[in-house]
Amino acid sequence: MKPFVHKRHEHLVFGLLLSGMMSFIVSGISTILARGVTPGLPLQWFGAWIPSWAIAFPAVLVVAPFVRRILHRLVIP
Repeated sequence: MKPFVHKRHEHLVFGLLLSGMMSFIVSGISTILARGVTPGLPLQWFGAWIPSWAIAFPAVLVVAPFVRRILHRLVIP
């Protein structure tokens, strides 16, 4: 696949993909634990995932710079 995202937008796409994947996994586990494995699981999971992603994406963009600063203090150069 040919790259199509400009370097200056890399942090946004990173946050979008990271938050999407993480919220998908966490909402799936939470949905299964709360409701069990039922025939309507995929629809319930999707219904839980979309609002979770809407919260997770801006949260990742806000929290990431703080995590990078903490990491720079912890990692030996």
